[in-house]
Parts: sequence; C-alpha cells; structure tokens
Amino acid sequence: MSPRLVILAASLVVAASSAWSQSESVLYRCPGNDYNNTLTPSEAEKLRCKKVENASVSVVHSLDRPAAASAPAAASAPVPPVATAEVRESPESTAMRSRASNSRRQLETRLHGEETKLARLEQEFNGGDPERRKDETNLQTYLDRVARMRTEITRKQIEIAEMRRELDKLPTDR
Repeated sequence: MSPRLVILAASLVVAASSAWSQSESVLYRCPGNDYNNTLTPSEAEKLRCKKVENASVSVVHSLDRPAAASAPAAASAPVPPVATAEVRESPESTAMRSRASNSRRQLETRLHGEETKLARLEQEFNGGDPERRKDETNLQTYLDRVARMRTEITRKQIEIAEMRRELDKLPTDR
C-alpha cells in the first residue's frame, strides 16, 4: 500500500501563492484515493487524476514508512512522536467496579453463612444416623426427620454451588 494523502479536516489549506506556479498549487485526486500536488497536468491526465480546487487537506503519514518517503514537502518537517494516551477510568467504570466489589463481598458473606449452616446440619445428620429425640417414640417420625434432614442438606449443597458459580462470574478485586 502506497502512502496516501487523505482529506481529513480543514487543518491545512492549500493555497496558491506568488512563489508557487500554477502547476504546483493544483491538487490532483488519483484513482485509489491518492492525492498528489506534484503532478503536471499531462501526468495527471495519463493517470486519470481529477483536479481538486480550493480543498482543505490534512496530511497523514502511514506508520509503516517514514514520513520523508511519502511527500517531499513533509520531508523537511520533523515527524512528531506518537503520543501514548494515558488510561483514565471513567466514573461509570469506577462505579461499576465498586458495585461488583460490594456484590462480591455480600455474596461471600452469604456463602460463608450457608457453609456454616451446612456443616451444622451434616454434624447433626451424623452420616445418616442422627441421635433419636425423646419425642420420636415412633420409628416413622424418626425416619421422616432423617429424610427431611437429607433433603435440607442436599438443598444447602445446591445453594452453595449456585453461590460459587455466581462468585466465579463476578470480577475479582485487584
């Protein structure tokens, strides 16, 4: 790809001056959006370029080639270094990160509480053989309580797994 002069804005006005001849003050637009002001009218006709009059142009040099190779007029002017943009966070991103951090903290607190309840339930469950209470004189009431405990433990395990998945989705604090 050849270096091209691109019309960007009205920052550089090409004007005819007494020092320039008529052929030097004319800007030609050639096929492929190549702009050139060094062509003679006969060269422009051969290349099928069109005359652009009273145009405001900006010169943009590609980064893959030095500026001196692209235009003789630009060769005398030093190429300014490319400025690196300093990354600043917007207030919206700061607020979003703050909300995510608060959500994460709340979810971690709830997760810790649910894990504590699960540990207490599993300790009471005693591997499927909980202590029998005095009010459980009937075997069926004891078995019903064991079944309820088993389903409650399963439910708590599912809730804990869901909370961990939610925590994995949230961004971590830096």
